[in-house]
Order: sequence, then structure tokens, then C-alpha cells
Amino acid sequence: MTAELVRGQNHPLPHTRLEIRVSAGAPVIAGATLGDENGTVAGAQWIAHPGSPALPGLEVSRQAAADHRLAVDLDALPGEVHRVTVLLALPHGAGGPARFGAVAAPFAAVTALDGTEVASFTITGLDTESAVVALELYRRQGAWKMRAVGQGYAGGLTAMLADQGLDRAAELADTIQEAVANGVTRSVSAPPPRTADGDRARRGASLTASGAPGDTAPSSTTPPPATGPSHPAVPAAAPTGPISYAHPRRETTAPPPPDAATNRPVAAPTPPGQPAPPVAGDASGWSMDERLYNQVWGMFEDLARTTAAYRSAVDFAESRMDQELDRVLSDPRSRIGSAGDAARAAARARCDELTARAREALDRDLAQLTAEAEVVEPALPAAYAGWESPVWHGYRVPAEGPMALRLGDLHLPERPELRIPMLVRLPLERGLWVDSGRSGSEAAAFMDDGELRRLAVDTAVLHAARLLAVHPVGEYAVHVIDPAGSAAASLAPLAESGVLAAPPAAGAGGVAAVLGALTQRVELVRMAVSGGATDALPPDLDTADQLLIVNDFPHGFDDRAVTQLRYLADEGPAVGVHLLLIADREDASAYGPVLDPLWRSLLRLTPVPDDHLADPWVGHAWTYEPPRLPEGSGILRQVLSQVAQARTNWRR
Repeated sequence: MTAELVRGQNHPLPHTRLEIRVSAGAPVIAGATLGDENGTVAGAQWIAHPGSPALPGLEVSRQAAADHRLAVDLDALPGEVHRVTVLLALPHGAGGPARFGAVAAPFAAVTALDGTEVASFTITGLDTESAVVALELYRRQGAWKMRAVGQGYAGGLTAMLADQGLDRAAELADTIQEAVANGVTRSVSAPPPRTADGDRARRGASLTASGAPGDTAPSSTTPPPATGPSHPAVPAAAPTGPISYAHPRRETTAPPPPDAATNRPVAAPTPPGQPAPPVAGDASGWSMDERLYNQVWGMFEDLARTTAAYRSAVDFAESRMDQELDRVLSDPRSRIGSAGDAARAAARARCDELTARAREALDRDLAQLTAEAEVVEPALPAAYAGWESPVWHGYRVPAEGPMALRLGDLHLPERPELRIPMLVRLPLERGLWVDSGRSGSEAAAFMDDGELRRLAVDTAVLHAARLLAVHPVGEYAVHVIDPAGSAAASLAPLAESGVLAAPPAAGAGGVAAVLGALTQRVELVRMAVSGGATDALPPDLDTADQLLIVNDFPHGFDDRAVTQLRYLADEGPAVGVHLLLIADREDASAYGPVLDPLWRSLLRLTPVPDDHLADPWVGHAWTYEPPRLPEGSGILRQVLSQVAQARTNWRR
């Protein structure tokens, strides 16, 4: 049960990997300090803030926003850290409120990684304060606890940092305010209002295709049809009530439409015995993107469970029939003659009956999931949508990065046409490997090697294009290594549009130059983050996330280049450098087992359908369907041209 804390109350923490969710009625700055056993903060290098968002075991948001998610790994904190203090402050300028008394009471919740809420705290009683200490996580006798603090500071961020014992608090406060000054315009919309009894409304404002706040749309049981090429509207209004953030908790009934006169929800009865009509965004979450993400994951889990139940029922029916047939065969009196035939027929009939009942239940569940998929798919934003979605025709470069990315689709043999988007959280924790070899799938069996390699590069280009398209301008860069220049045709959309950081590198010199530059970037950023000296990074260092596409690996790589690539795979994701390899593992066999750790660290994808993705929870082998452009579509070049134009305008 979730604990609702009051000021000064503490609560034990059952997990060491946590997420702290903060919401407020206006964009706020979120940060955290690390203190020793006496609560002393050693210096500016021990504070995580938008200008320096990551410390060992701690990461905060890079900008001011109405909603924040702070990631905490207590086991990864330095040994001398005994206290983590969560700070909130109002940004200067931007036309926002100057005191917390003018906005809704900030709300903070500590959750496990699966979304299970541990404890929450509503910070009430604030007036002239423009900064507040929200929570403390502290270590006591080897165990971690949290305390609801709620200490406000009328002197703002400077007074709060000074109270934390930080030298040159005013200078540090100015640095933080400067870091968020350019990010305030990207703030997300305020979360749904809290009701009189303190529970947050089920849903808030919808998001437009670009991810910016949109107007609240009337709820309906199905989304309105798309008119023209724009993104279809997403129903968003819904009744208020308590909400659980357990991932991926989903609603079991559709929200009723609002009354035309009052715009308040009214009951919309569902016929007895009939499932509620599916609604896009019908899951828990603080934004439409998060609700859709949770809903897709809920559909994935529903499909996994209902298929597992069906397979288990079929196995039980067949096992029971085998046992009955064994009993018949073990009795000489019933092994032959009409009695034996009748017993065997009865056993098979019972098996068929159980199987038919299981299939009926499966078909009913799959029909409901299919109806839900038909509603959800048109409502997905660009980061989650297929390339055939109308959302791409109304594409605009977003001002806010997404929480996840679509890498393809997944399905099971019981209903191949029911496909669930394969979403992965961002930033990528693992690199990607597009297998250009014969993976053993039927689709690859009749293709020649050249066709497979071309499809692999085409698939990698689609992944890279989506990553570029769904990030704000200047926050993502793509590099390409093509040692032999063999993929020029497939790489043309990236190269010709001008979205690449530099032309594709070829030859030993090109490989060495790109790997050397990215390796140096990783080393510099790692040292700066660990030392708390990110302000000392070279001014010309590109701090945007980087994606390195490597074609036809390991051809054209010497031992030094292979070592550098392994270093990037291991250390790069933590500081924003990610890999996308296009390779045939069989071709790399000459290196022996030296590359095995690299392959294991990457997420293997295929350019053709393949059932290589194992699900350890239920034992399924999911068939992966790679992304594909519609035949003859020019949407890829259209989207990339907008990304390139936005980058040109941004650099001016």
C-alpha cells in the first residue's frame, strides 16, 4: 500500500533502484545534492542539476518542466554518500510564477522501477517561497529511508544552496538558471489537477504530434478519423479518481464521454457481458505519450499471457489424453475390440473439447486485443508510429524528446496479423546490431547475400532516421562508417539530406578518425561527470547524443579499431554515445571469441522477419518484424529534409 507522507514523516525504502516523480502546476527546476553522513555537500560537483544532470547513481532532468522523473540507484552512489536531497525551484523569467504559493502544491512520489509507488508527499503550505527541499533519501544503520521535508526558501535557489553548505551559492544558482533558460520553452504541459480529496485526475491534456501541449479533446469510445494527412486526434479527457502507477497498469473500462453542457464526465453504460470499447491512451501515466507507452506494453503482456494460457491448456488436454490412452493400453481387456476403440475415441473427444474451449477463449481475447490495436495504432506519436502512419505526413521537428522508440513489431504464430509495436526506452541502454547474415529464418533462406546486406543497411537507416526525427534539433547526431563504401545507395537518404554529422567515413583513415573522435568524447565526458566538472568541457565539444552506424563490421577494422569499438559499446551509452552495427557474425569468426562480449552486449535485430526474440517470462519466441517504408513512399526523404532544414536554421 502506498504511504501518503506528511511533512517530517519518514518511510523505509524497499528498493535501491528508484524513480522519483515530481509534478507541479508550472515548470520547475529539479535537482538533487549528495551529502555525507553529516549532511555536508562537499561542493558543486556533488549536485545534479539541469546543467550537470548525471552523477554516479543519480540523474535528473535537463530542463524545467511541470513533470520530472529522477532516476536513483542507491547501490551506485559513492560510498561516502549518506544522503540524497531532492530540490525544486522556480525558473527565473519565462513569464512563469515567482512563488510556489501561486501554483498548485507540488507533488512528489517515490516509485520502484516497475512503477509501484512506495510513498508520496504533497508539499502544502508554501507561499512566498521560490525554492523548496522536497524529499530526503538517507542511510541509517545500513538501510535506506526517505523523509518528507517540504522546507521552503523565500530567498530562492541561492538561499537553498547556501543552506546546503555550498560555497558560492549565488554563482551556482545563476549557472543553474542559465542552464534552464533555453529549456523553459520546451516545458511539458502541467499534469492533471488534483481533486478535492487529493487524488490526481486520470488524464490530462492531450499532446500534439510534435509532443507539445495540445487542447483537451472530448473523450469518445473511438478516436475520430484522420482528415487529410494530419495526425488523428487522441481522446484525452476522462473522469477523476485514484490512480495506480504500477507499470503497465491499464484501465478495464472505457472513459465515459463528457456532458455537452457541463463538460463533466457522465456514465456511459456498457451492455452486460460485453467488453468496453477500446480507447487510445487507456492506461496510467502523466502524459499521453506515457499512457500510450504503458498501453502498448499492456497489450504486449496481455498477448503473452493469453497465448501462454492457451498453450498450457492445449498441453494439459494432450497430456490428459495421453494418460487416458496409457490406461487403456495397460489393460489387456480394453486394448483390442470395440471397448478399446470407444475408450480411445472418448479420450480424443475430451482432448478436442478442451482444446476447442481453450481456442474459443483465445479467439475472444485476441479479438479484443485486435480491436484495441486498431484504435491505438492511429493514435501513436511519431516515435511509436509505423512509417505508414499519417502522423509522418504532418511531421514537425519536436521540441521535446520521447520516452521510447519503436524498433519494429512483434507477433506470435497464433495470430500473426496481430502485431504489437516493439518499444524500447530512451536513451538506449544497449547498442543495436542489425544482422546481415543468414539468421535461419524462412524469409532469409531464399535471399542472396547481397540482398540481405542491402536490407540490413536499409533497416539501419530507418532506425537512424527515426532517432533523428523524434529528438529536438541539435540533441542528436549520427555518424556513419562504411569502410569499403559498399552501402552508398542505401545510405543516400541520410547523406544527401545533410542530416549526418559528416559524410560517411571510408577507408582505414576514415575509420580511425571517427572512432578516435568518439572515443575521446566518451573519455572527456566520463571524466567530467565523475569529477563534477562538466563546465570545464571544451566549448567546441558536441554534447548532443551520438549514434555511430558501422556497416559491414568487422571488415576494415584492425585490432586497435576493434578495441575502440568495444570501448564505445561498453562505456558510450552512459554518456550519450550509442552504436548501431550492421554485421554478419559468421564473417567475424576469424576474430575468434574476442568479439563475443560485443555481440552479447547488443540488441540483435534482423532485416527480415525472424522469431529470435526469446521471452523468458512465458517461454515464447516472438517473431520480430523490421520496420518498412510503404512501397514508393517518399516520406523518409521528406522527414529528413525537415530535420536538416531545422538544423540549418538552428545553427544560424
